[in-house]
Amino acid sequence: MKPLVDPVASLAPEELVRTARHAVLAGIGEEGQRRLAAARVAVVGAGGLGSPVLLALAAAGVGELTVIDDDIVERTNLQRQLMHRVDDIGVPKTASAARAIRDLSPLTRVREEAVRLTADNARPLLADAHVVIDGSDTFDTRSAVASATDALGMPLVWGAVQEWSAQATVFWSRPPEGRAPVTLSDVFPADSVGEPPTCAQVGVLGSLCVQVGGVLATEAIKLITGAGEPLLGRMAIIDALRARHDIVPLVGRTPRA
Repeated sequence: MKPLVDPVASLAPEELVRTARHAVLAGIGEEGQRRLAAARVAVVGAGGLGSPVLLALAAAGVGELTVIDDDIVERTNLQRQLMHRVDDIGVPKTASAARAIRDLSPLTRVREEAVRLTADNARPLLADAHVVIDGSDTFDTRSAVASATDALGMPLVWGAVQEWSAQATVFWSRPPEGRAPVTLSDVFPADSVGEPPTCAQVGVLGSLCVQVGGVLATEAIKLITGAGEPLLGRMAIIDALRARHDIVPLVGRTPRA
């Protein structure tokens, strides 16, 4: 797949040193690192999935990260939301995320959007991004994110974690020529999905959030740089309790226009 983002002309000397292990990595290299520096990624949710995603993308040298979350840090978050610290309790998650991102990657620009994403504001919040990553935890928010990215024609890197299980994939309503579109509504039609129980009710394995967040960040990096094969048309299924990792094919219901 072709890279999603054109590279910046050059990297600052300190950034060349900081990201030197990418420069020798097949599929990324120095040019791929410049593509990452030019990339704008919006992350919906700065919690269990958003935390490792934002840390990984900041460390990777992504040029701009938009953090969308209307919540504050609570003590119960710290078991799985590794970006936040005890000193952040009571602080908006967007502010805690901005601090962590700048600590890792001073040249990364951070846009803090301390609002709840809804069907009304999703498109303006996401419109400037090259890639959107959904780490939210309600189906209403996930549906609003998917509807906006479908309309904008941008890739949506999507993940979900509950108890010991997780899923991850890439949805894209208008992928490059030769790729079949697959969207959230193809896989989870709105009239077939109820509201799942919250992690407060059934729990969630903190280390699994880190694992899946790493997968989501990797998918975004691959899309930006053109490296490897994205999870478009496939879903990764993880059963951590039984140490099972499966890949299942996905087929969209609506053919390319």
